[in-house]
Amino acid sequence: MSLPTLALPGQLLGASSTYNPGPGTHLHASNIYASLPGRPTASTSTHNPSSKSSKPPPKQTLTITRLPSTSATADLGPVSERISNTNALPRVGDVVLGRVTRCMTRQVNVGILIVLGADGAQEEGMVCANEIQGVVRREDVRATEKEKVVIGDGFRVGDLVRAVVISLGDQSNYYLTTAKNELGVIMAKSEYGNTMYPISWKEFKDPATGETETRKVAKPF
Repeated sequence: MSLPTLALPGQLLGASSTYNPGPGTHLHASNIYASLPGRPTASTSTHNPSSKSSKPPPKQTLTITRLPSTSATADLGPVSERISNTNALPRVGDVVLGRVTRCMTRQVNVGILIVLGADGAQEEGMVCANEIQGVVRREDVRATEKEKVVIGDGFRVGDLVRAVVISLGDQSNYYLTTAKNELGVIMAKSEYGNTMYPISWKEFKDPATGETETRKVAKPF
């Protein structure tokens, strides 16, 4: 499989039989996934061409280069023609990416940053010039056992989430849902400030400390 122009956290990049994981990626179940949003690159370590060896050439190492906020939509080739800095509003059914800004007992406030469209294709996405306010209510966090949902177990302030717009809501907030396997938290930092990676549908792991934290984890692409 070819590498995407722009990768999102949790996105499948390739198999460990083909690549080695590098900075900005993590290994899970023999596959390599993006840990950071940015541009993926594959590089081969230098070796001595004069040395005679029957060993196969080394595998390429996958690395994610984080894009500066000022150039998040620049120099992305074909993607830059369709990802625009705009105030276009999300529509019902659109997949959106946003950052958790507040957690309360019955809802999560989300600042919508990117609108990916109805099919979630990032090539058709729009980067919002200003954050658009959205809300994930407790009953919209997951599809089953809604009455047992604890907001603090699924989200933390600063988490990056993938959600779907289910209603235009009230005058100040769009109503969002994460009640599908592919929806939920796609990027999170631990209480120590380290970028974590998902290890199950409800846990992220801090690679530095080895500690885990609960989240409503979005299934990787």
